[in-house]
Amino acid sequence: MDTLPAADEALRVAMAEAAADIDLALDMLIPPSEGPEARLFDAMRYASMGGGKRLRGFLVLECARQFSVGRDTALRTAAAIEMLHAYSLVHDDLPCMDDDDLRRGKPTVHKAFDEATAVLAGDALQANAFYVLSEPDTHADPAVRIELCRNLARAAGPRGMCGGQMMDMLAEAAGGPMEEAQIGRLQMLKTGKLIEFAAEAGAILGKAPLQMRHALAAYGRDLGAAFQIADDLLDATSSPEEAGKRTGKDEAAGKATLVGLLGLPRARSQSQRLAAQAAAHLDVLGDRADLLRALAAYAIARRN
Repeated sequence: MDTLPAADEALRVAMAEAAADIDLALDMLIPPSEGPEARLFDAMRYASMGGGKRLRGFLVLECARQFSVGRDTALRTAAAIEMLHAYSLVHDDLPCMDDDDLRRGKPTVHKAFDEATAVLAGDALQANAFYVLSEPDTHADPAVRIELCRNLARAAGPRGMCGGQMMDMLAEAAGGPMEEAQIGRLQMLKTGKLIEFAAEAGAILGKAPLQMRHALAAYGRDLGAAFQIADDLLDATSSPEEAGKRTGKDEAAGKATLVGLLGLPRARSQSQRLAAQAAAHLDVLGDRADLLRALAAYAIARRN
């Protein structure tokens, strides 16, 4: 993780603790296996454990804490969302998509295993995410479990992450310029919807009042937009060693990004505006949400 200012030390510690706890949860929820399916389990574990910022999982934990949700309950939901995120990365890295060889500083799943295993690992991670959310151990109230599954499916499906990936592929194939609003919608679907759900999931777990739930969803939506612009800035300005993955690929592939459309200074200003907007949504939560405010600043200041 990046070196944060001293004022944000609490965020650094909290994110490190969350990442460690989420890895332990994933270790239990995707245990090593024996027999013919062992290779699939190995690939699932390789894809989902031991790396990444765990931003989405941290959001679940910290937003759930606002409503005094038990840590174990929140951890199962956080792990499920990280499984689904890992599936999206495995498939995104495939030769038929972005064709990447490096992810989180190590070979991508289709390089470490093979393409067919990578496809199956992604499929299995997605299925397992919903299985975990549907289990009574995740929440005693079946209505809460249904709401979690329904909202995650919406965030990941054709009007969410998958829809955004389709728009991204079509834009790359067309090769023509996109307008700012079109790029914003593409990024909202591909990246923002899952981050928005991660923030709202904590409120769902806590059966929070509608006002609080809407505030956290709005926070996640603006945070996701700021985070994606920051990712595009890193792709344009960081080295592969800093980023832990291949950089400069957006420009090389002719991808539609706000950095490419607006230029570095204006894109950076846009990410800062969105981060401030995200933090403003937390006013209804008071001082208890200070770590979430710090996260909005971290999202645009990070170097990987």
